[in-house]
Amino acid sequence: MPFRKNKHDIKSLESGTRERLMETASHLFAEKGYASTSVREIVARAGVSKPVLYYHFQSKEGLYYAILKWGEEVQKIIIDEVFEVSGTVQDRIIFLYRRIYEEIQEYKGLYSMIHGLIYGPPQGAPGYDFPNYHRQMFEAVKRICFEGLSSGEIKKANADDVAFLVLSLIDFSLNMEKIQPELADPQRPERLLRLAFQGLSRGKKI
Repeated sequence: MPFRKNKHDIKSLESGTRERLMETASHLFAEKGYASTSVREIVARAGVSKPVLYYHFQSKEGLYYAILKWGEEVQKIIIDEVFEVSGTVQDRIIFLYRRIYEEIQEYKGLYSMIHGLIYGPPQGAPGYDFPNYHRQMFEAVKRICFEGLSSGEIKKANADDVAFLVLSLIDFSLNMEKIQPELADPQRPERLLRLAFQGLSRGKKI
């Protein structure tokens, strides 16, 4: 009697194919740019046929938007986790950085693709609200800092300025690692954040 896949098997298989296509396309878009990457190249590297890609995403543009939506979902998961952990403002900010770094290592193609679209030359890609990535992260860090200000844990300061300080340190460190990998040091952002919080703390030893 031939083996017959049940609905759960089929759903898992389709989900795995969809994820493989997004991961493959994100790497290619990062390497070659959106306009220079063809559907043929994507499906060849993913090991599927064109109809499979069209079944899941309808088009290369649909795949592109699905990847960026995936990036937003990854970011949301990280932010939600930050507000589930306890600890000081410094603890939570460092936890945030660690989770960002972990996800970048896990999804290098996704990060490289988004980084290139934001900071690199035009790729002929469809428009997208890239500033939303920054807005969501800024609001999350601002909320953490505001809670620290409200509780008296950190000095009285403008919450927007504190959020800019924190994100500037993280963004600069991650961008430098991308541009000059020979200078990579995953611990540097933590050291910089601790130095910043030494100046923000209300006389408490960090």
